[in-house]
Amino acid sequence: MTDLSGRTALVTGGGRGIGAGIVRGLAQAGADVAINYTRDSAAADALAEEVRGLGRRAETYQADVSNYEYCEQMVESALGDLGPIGILVNNAGIASRGNAIADTDPAEMERVVATHAFGSFYMSQLLVPQMRDLDRGDVVMISSGATASLSGRGAPYNMGKTAMEAVAFSLAKEERANGIHVNIVAPGLVETEMGKRLVRATRGVEDIRELDASSPFERVCQPEDIANAVLYFVGPESSYVTNQRLYVNGGGF
Repeated sequence: MTDLSGRTALVTGGGRGIGAGIVRGLAQAGADVAINYTRDSAAADALAEEVRGLGRRAETYQADVSNYEYCEQMVESALGDLGPIGILVNNAGIASRGNAIADTDPAEMERVVATHAFGSFYMSQLLVPQMRDLDRGDVVMISSGATASLSGRGAPYNMGKTAMEAVAFSLAKEERANGIHVNIVAPGLVETEMGKRLVRATRGVEDIRELDASSPFERVCQPEDIANAVLYFVGPESSYVTNQRLYVNGGGF
């Protein structure tokens, strides 16, 4: 199992869904974790207690990552509480509403792109400099299988995730000489609240597990599947891996 003892991570959007799965995986591997959330303080606090139950340190921080000042305040607090942060997982994200470009509210486009792209840029800018003084630093972007298809009626989300990947690929080249690894995990459909809403809206499916039989390996992807990919990228097994994107979608689902 990956051993992250002595390392500290910050996970944006870490209070629930894929982010919570990543927090659990990092903590189980030995890392202390700063958990960012936007609204659901109860879920974030419960997750922090779960992490502490594993013998790891955990703190929660409310911040909208699309706002630079909020990111700055969160990073300052997390560094003060937990010390140097060697792992940043840019996971915070929101969905677009499924409209055609001609029918999309410009405010929606700005909000979605700011969360995915600007948030990842801000958090990387704020945390990468202090990673240069560590033995190793890792930035992992949680993107989406949407970047492979860029399908219609999803332009804000497609734009946000594609721009997030551009940040990752640029950062990987800039920071490799400083011992910082930057990689991308791109999930397909995952059993989260967002995933459940998506299949209800697009397929009329009330119970996402109805899709198990038609899914790769006869099950819908779970948050821990994404966490396992993150653990690989930030673990010692990937010491020669950077500037990579891994689709976790069962082979194209």
